[in-house]
Amino acid sequence: MIRTSIIYLFALSLFIGHAQKKETTGYPISPVPFTSVNVTDTFWGQRLKASRVTTIPLAFGKCESTGRYENFLMAANPNTTNKVEGFTFDDTDVYKTIEGASYSMQTFPDAKLDKYIDSLITIIGKAQEPDGYLYTFRTMNPENTHDWAGKKRWEKEEDLSHELYNLGHMVEGAIAHYQATGKRSFLDIAIKFADCAVREVGDQPGQVMVVPGHQITEMALAKLSVVTGNKKYLDFAKLILDKRGHTHIKSEYSQSHKPVLEQDEAVGHAVRAAYMYSGMADVAALTGDKDYIHAIDKIWDNIVSKKLYITGGIGATGHGEAFGKNYELPNMSAYCETCAAIGNVYLNYRLFLLHGDAKYYDVLERTLYNGLISGVSLDGGSFFYPNPLESIGQHQRKAWFGCACCPSNISRFIPSVPGYIYAVNESDVYVNLFMANQSDLKVKGKSLKITQTTNYPWSGNVNIEITPKHSQKFNLKVRLPGWLQNTVVPSDLYNYADKKELSFSVKVNGKVVTSTINKGYFDINRKWKKEDKVEISFEMEPRIVKAHPAVKEDQGKVSIERGPIVYCAEWPDNDFDIFSTILSKKPEFKVEKKDDLLYGINTIQTNAQSLSYDDDGKLVVKDVNLNMIPYYSWAHRGNGDMAVWLPIDINATRPTIAPTIASESKINASHNTKPIVAINDGLIPKDENDKALPYYHWWPKEGTTEWISYDFSEAKTISRSTIYWYDDKPWGGCKVPDSWTLYYKNDNNEWIPVENTSDYGTVKGIGNEVSFKPVKTKALKLEVKLAEKNAAGIFEWEIE
Repeated sequence: MIRTSIIYLFALSLFIGHAQKKETTGYPISPVPFTSVNVTDTFWGQRLKASRVTTIPLAFGKCESTGRYENFLMAANPNTTNKVEGFTFDDTDVYKTIEGASYSMQTFPDAKLDKYIDSLITIIGKAQEPDGYLYTFRTMNPENTHDWAGKKRWEKEEDLSHELYNLGHMVEGAIAHYQATGKRSFLDIAIKFADCAVREVGDQPGQVMVVPGHQITEMALAKLSVVTGNKKYLDFAKLILDKRGHTHIKSEYSQSHKPVLEQDEAVGHAVRAAYMYSGMADVAALTGDKDYIHAIDKIWDNIVSKKLYITGGIGATGHGEAFGKNYELPNMSAYCETCAAIGNVYLNYRLFLLHGDAKYYDVLERTLYNGLISGVSLDGGSFFYPNPLESIGQHQRKAWFGCACCPSNISRFIPSVPGYIYAVNESDVYVNLFMANQSDLKVKGKSLKITQTTNYPWSGNVNIEITPKHSQKFNLKVRLPGWLQNTVVPSDLYNYADKKELSFSVKVNGKVVTSTINKGYFDINRKWKKEDKVEISFEMEPRIVKAHPAVKEDQGKVSIERGPIVYCAEWPDNDFDIFSTILSKKPEFKVEKKDDLLYGINTIQTNAQSLSYDDDGKLVVKDVNLNMIPYYSWAHRGNGDMAVWLPIDINATRPTIAPTIASESKINASHNTKPIVAINDGLIPKDENDKALPYYHWWPKEGTTEWISYDFSEAKTISRSTIYWYDDKPWGGCKVPDSWTLYYKNDNNEWIPVENTSDYGTVKGIGNEVSFKPVKTKALKLEVKLAEKNAAGIFEWEIE
C-alpha cells in the first residue's frame, strides 16, 4: 500500500502540479515506500517473516480449497448448473492475497510465487465479461444468481451485492501487482472493470445512481486515477462520496444516513466507515476539497474522544459490526474487528499526511501494537475476527473463516508495515515509528541513508545513524510518543492515573541537544554529514490508565501499559481467578524480560488480592502476585480467562463463588459453540441485552426445537431452575423462545418431563424461575421452541 502511495504522490505532482507545495492540492507529506526500508528488527522481523512464510501461502491455499478459485472458473464457463455458494465478496480474498503477495515480492523476489500469481490472473481474466464487468456471483449462473446479487447489475449494490467493493479490492491488488512486477495483466483487467463501473453507474441518463454498500472503491479509484493519469476515476470516487445520503438506501450501517459533509459522528459498520473516511482523505488531497477535510477531522475527533478502545480497536458491537453509542465500550462483547483496526491505521496515516501532527501516529501506533496484531497469531497461521478485551475462554483464533475478510486483509497489511516508519517533505524527515531498519530516502532530491537500531517496544533506547550522500541541511523530526508526554490518546477518553510526564533525552554525536516540540515532534534542524549519530532515550515504566467516567464498563477498573504496549492478565500465568482480583491502591510493578515466552516478551507483575466466597458465603481475601502479558500475545496457550481492565475498586470485582451444581456440570447442546461456557459462569445480567457479559445462543437456528443439558458427576436432587434469556431484538436475531420445558434423566436413561409447579417464564430482563417436584437425577435438559424466524440465547442457567 505504501509503495502505491509514493507513486500516487509522484503522479499527482505531474497530474495537478505543485502537489508537494500546496496542501489544498495534495498531501504535503510524502510516504517513504516500504521497498526502501529493510527491517532488521527482532519484533517486526519475525512478523514479516511469518507473513511471507505462513500467512500468504495459507491464504492462497484456503482460497483454493474453499472454492474461491472455482468461482472464477465457473464464471468463465457460465451454466445454469453452476452452484452459487458463499459470500458475494469472496472474490476479494483472492485480490487481497495477491496484493499482499505482491508487496512481499517487492522486498523478497520469488519467481515461483510470481508464476503462481500469473496463473491466478489468467483465471480471473477469463471470468471477465466482454464489457469489463467482473463479478463471479452473477456471471457464473446468470439465471440463478446469488440472493444478494439481484437480478440486474448494481440493483442491490447499496444492500449486499458488493459489486463495487469487489472492484475496489481488485484495483488495489492490481496496482500492487503492477508495481511489483511491471506487468499490466491484472491492471488491465481492473481498468476494464473500472471503466464498466464508470460507464454504468452515475447520475446521467442511462446510468444507475448507487453508492457502494461497502466502501473501499473510493480509495482504490483515487489511487487508480493517479497511476493511470486518468481523472475520470477520481471524479467517480468523488461522485459516489457526494451522492451518499441522497440515494435509495439511507442507513447508519453503511454511513448513507446523511451526506458525508454533514456527518460528524462515527456510526455504523466500523470497517465501512474507516474505509470511507480514508477515501475522503484521498479525494480531498487530490481535489483540494477542504470541506472533506473538515468533515473527517470532526469524525476523527468523535472516534478518539468517545469511541476508541484502549487497544486502538474500533467497533463496540457485533450487531452490525458497528460503532456503539458515545462512550459505549464494553469489554467482553467488544467487537474490534481486525479489519477495522487496519482501517483505523489507514485513516490516521492519511490524517498525518494531511496535517503533520504526531497525534495521529499516537493512535496509529497504539492500534498497530495492540488491537491490530492481536488479530493474527505469532506464527502467522491463525486469526481473530473480533478482538475482545475480556474473555472466559470462548475466543480462539482460527485458520480461516466463512467470511474471511480478516485473514486476507492481514495478508496485505503486514508486508506494508515498514512503509509507516518514515515520511518526508521538502525539508523534513519524519521518524514516526521505532524499529531497527536500514533505509534509503530522498530529501530535496538528494539521497540519504538512515540506520535505526533499537529493541523497541521493550526498550525506549533508539539509535539513528544519518548518512547523506553529501552533507546537507534538513530537519529531522523525531516523534515523541503520546505515552511519553502523559497523553494516552489525543482526548480525555483515557488518562494516566499518576499524571506523570516521563523523561527523555536526545543526543547528536554524543552531545545533548534541546529543541522546541512542534506538533509532537522533536526537531533537529542542522547540516547533516556522513555517520552522524542520534541517540534517543525514552523512559519506560508501567503506567496505570483510567477511563473517562462516562465509560461505565471501566469504572472502578484500570488498565496497565508500558510504552506502546497494552497489557492483560491471562489464565496460564495466574493460579487464581483473574476476575476475582483487586489491584493494590499503590501497586508496585516488576518488569521481567522473557525471551522464551511467546516469541520473546516483557511481562509485568504486580501485587494484588484475590477474593472468593467460601461454602458459608464468607468473603475470603488472599494476597497474590498478578502476572500480565502483552495483549497482542493472548490466546496462544489454550482457552481461558483474559482481562485488560482490572479492578482497583472492590465494587468492580467478581469474587469467585463457591461451586454450584450448575458450575460443576458438563454442558452439551444441540448447537455446540464456544460461548456455551457462559451459561454456568455465575454471572447474572443486569438486563436482557447486557453487553458486558457473555451469552450462549442457537443462532443461526430459527423456529426449530433445540436443547441444552447439564450432566452431573453424581445424582443430585433438584427442584428449581432459573433461566436468564438473552434477547437482542429489534436489531439482532435472538428473541425469547415461544416455550421451553425441563426434562430429567431417569434410571433407564430416558428423558422425562419434570412436574412443574409454576409456569415456564419467557420474560426478558429477569430470572425466569420454575419450580417442580423434586427429582434425583444425573442430568437435566432444557428444551426450547424457538420463535419463528428467530434464534434464542441464554445468559445463565441456574439449578437448585
